Amino acid sequence: MGKVWLVGAGPSDAGLLTLKGKEVLSQAEVVVYDRLVGPGILSMISSKARCIDVGKRAGNHTMAQEEINQVLLKEAQAGKRVVRLKGGDPFLFGRGGEELELLARNNIPFEVVPGVPSAISVPAYNGIPVTHRDQVSSLHIITGHKKKGEPYDLDFEALVRTGGTLVFLMGYGALAELCQGLLEAGMAPDMPAALLQQGTTAGQKRVVATVATLTEEAEKHAIETPAIILVGKVAGYAEEFSWYEKLPLFGSQILVTRPRERSGVLCGRLRELGAEVVELPAICTVRIADNPLLLQELEQLDRYDFLVFTSPAGVNHFFDALLEQKKDIRSIGTAQIAVIGPGTEKELNRRGLLADWKPSCYDAQSLGVLLGTVCADGQKLLIPRASQGNPKLVEEITKRRKVTVTDLPIYDTVYESGSDAVDVHRLYQGKKRPLALFTSASTVRGFAEACKALDFSLVKALCIGRQTQAEADRLGMETYVSKEATMDSLIARAVELVEEEKAGQ
Repeated sequence: MGKVWLVGAGPSDAGLLTLKGKEVLSQAEVVVYDRLVGPGILSMISSKARCIDVGKRAGNHTMAQEEINQVLLKEAQAGKRVVRLKGGDPFLFGRGGEELELLARNNIPFEVVPGVPSAISVPAYNGIPVTHRDQVSSLHIITGHKKKGEPYDLDFEALVRTGGTLVFLMGYGALAELCQGLLEAGMAPDMPAALLQQGTTAGQKRVVATVATLTEEAEKHAIETPAIILVGKVAGYAEEFSWYEKLPLFGSQILVTRPRERSGVLCGRLRELGAEVVELPAICTVRIADNPLLLQELEQLDRYDFLVFTSPAGVNHFFDALLEQKKDIRSIGTAQIAVIGPGTEKELNRRGLLADWKPSCYDAQSLGVLLGTVCADGQKLLIPRASQGNPKLVEEITKRRKVTVTDLPIYDTVYESGSDAVDVHRLYQGKKRPLALFTSASTVRGFAEACKALDFSLVKALCIGRQTQAEADRLGMETYVSKEATMDSLIARAVELVEEEKAGQ
């Protein structure tokens, strides 16, 4: 017997997914998701999980609710760990109760993981507190959805009498009727009101007006769905309390193609700066199994004069293998250590070691030139790295010095396709194109492999170095390059590009 977790994904911002929601999602075997779930959250789903798009969005349902209920039951009866992933909170107009009824009748185990509701979080991201001691002391969340051609079954007079903040979800299509109903029930025409588009995402936009003028203003500003309607005095705080749009990367959607185990810090910093981040790991590194050459070299490390690392993965795979053989850093003897750049150096430092050499330009050719300058004829160098390492490193060393170089493959770079739930093609169909970050030529190739049908001329690519940029240029992408091959420089260049785009609008 399997189990179902009903998980609220929140309003879209991946940072607003609860810790429990993220943990449950990472362990799911089957994920049944709605289209209102943000791509940043969908990208967290394991590539091993089977994803079922039930397409629930206003006016566009791929699967009827009764069918969704049956899917959950069938998958759980098949013994699967099933996550039903819903936008916002599953029990707030999310029909979560309906989905649990069938499971309960069939004795299927289930849990509910509440989500951050959009009725509170979206106004917060727009600088609107839904309650304020000096203005309102109550909040009322109302569904704006109604059957086509039928009048609203709402007691507008009762809503007006509350004097509280009114938040209408799923009501944009009937905005004029809602505003008119409130006015006819006695609400003051100058009562502040706001329409909040795609809150917590790169598409966030708001219109603040009054109940009498909101419909007209929404049409002027071409507001798109999903959008929520907020009516109440607190809407007047939007300008004073606004904060999200003041962040330097606000309004940008950024695709991070770095390996998942290496992208956490980068993604976190981009989110802190206001970006909507979608993780699309294009590659992963896998240590070569049954590697007798590696085992042989681990037994004779003290014969080397230089130990050379060209990536953080190389450091980690090498020292992990060393420990597995019951050896520690004393095994490397007096060898000098060279690294290709700051990222690799940081991983070395985590192992309690300092680098002796690092080139000023962080690429294989520059590292080779440096080593060819500082080493002496007759010395021995060990380079534990990827099986498809850049040949320029060894070429630059050996054309300068008569040395013995052991170019030791210890891991493979494998392309990843990411979660099936992330529709990359759909991301590039919008008015604004995402900015794709590439931290190596292999991430470009991995991205291309995973998105073969994509028109790569649509891809705005920010690359960490010239070699990476050359690979993106080869595919016809619109390319930009960071000033230095570091994460700090990459982020700084992303901020510059977003600022340039905003200035040109």
